Amino acid sequence: MTTVIVKSLENLQQQVIVQDHSWIADEPKEAGGDGMGPTPYDLLLGALGTCTSMTLHMYARRKGWPLRSVEVWLTHEHIHAEDCEESSNPEAGFLERVTREFVLVGDLSEEQRARLAEIARLCPVHKTLSHPLNIVDTEPEWRKE
Repeated sequence: MTTVIVKSLENLQQQVIVQDHSWIADEPKEAGGDGMGPTPYDLLLGALGTCTSMTLHMYARRKGWPLRSVEVWLTHEHIHAEDCEESSNPEAGFLERVTREFVLVGDLSEEQRARLAEIARLCPVHKTLSHPLNIVDTEPEWRKE
């Protein structure tokens, strides 16, 4: 299990720390941030895209298939549930929609491409985001500095 630490910096900037890695997340200037890094939704889509690509590469490698590279294009939007055929509850207000497109590069058969499309839905981050998610908050610690 990996622990991710997020520390607030100046304005809306956040330092994200994972093991030996660190980067800055922020909001764009038009949203009140400084535009110093990806937004939280950028990071979420990045997690889904990287997991998708890694899963496809690992599967193709295990099968000995000639997959050379993968591009994953993701967009996120808030849509009115009443305007969406996918919503079982139009009274819910808004629905979150992520559109994922990917490009497979390699001399793959039609069957291999179809199987990789199925495998993309099995990446761990996709499965996590597609199922009910329980986020457990603990009582905040307070420090007077």
